[in-house]
Amino acid sequence: MKTENPYIPQLSLDCVIFGFHASQLKVLVLRFKNSDFFALPGGFIRQDEDLNEAAQRVLEERTGLTEVYLEQFYTFGQRERGEVRVQRKWAEVNNREVPEWLEKRFISVGFYALVDFTKLQLTADNFSDSCDWVDINALPSLMMDHHLMVSKALENLRLQLDQKWIVFNLLPEVFTIAELQKVYETILGKTLLRTNFQRKILSLEILERIEKKYTGKAHKAPYLYRFQKSVSEDKFF
Repeated sequence: MKTENPYIPQLSLDCVIFGFHASQLKVLVLRFKNSDFFALPGGFIRQDEDLNEAAQRVLEERTGLTEVYLEQFYTFGQRERGEVRVQRKWAEVNNREVPEWLEKRFISVGFYALVDFTKLQLTADNFSDSCDWVDINALPSLMMDHHLMVSKALENLRLQLDQKWIVFNLLPEVFTIAELQKVYETILGKTLLRTNFQRKILSLEILERIEKKYTGKAHKAPYLYRFQKSVSEDKFF
């Protein structure tokens, strides 16, 4: 009797987890056990679970990360997206068999998140030798179309900066405009004119000015800000 596949056939998900800290932007990358194959954290959707639940489960199983807000950003369905060669080689090295259903073409739903990589503890799963933060400008050769996934996710992240307030959890409760600008510049990959950035951010009316940051120096101390309560209640977890 043929055993029913516990996963939805030919459908997978992949997670682009961006890590930010101190003007560094990194991506979470796995290296498959006993191989030189690098990939994003990904997996399959069970027959009895929601897609978002599956994404959270897969991320926890592959990396140990929990309570990371994942945003769905794109669906990858190119005819040629598939790399049976990688599956077979990995299975051979690790003395495993590749199920027939796993050798077929898969459509993958992409999720992304932005987190402070210093606040998270990573744990590689049984299929991986490592689970590491890699600088976005120094990524290894990723399997399948995972480089495209990173590119698409970064494009979406940049477009969402002023709508989703994803940067909220990357900042302390109170911060200066300069600190906020540094986050924007790191994610956008370019330097912004200070006066223009300040004018733009303040015009959005999502910040509350509280007090000056006194440094004891002769020059004028910068103002401190925090997100207004209505914005902070919608922050990413």
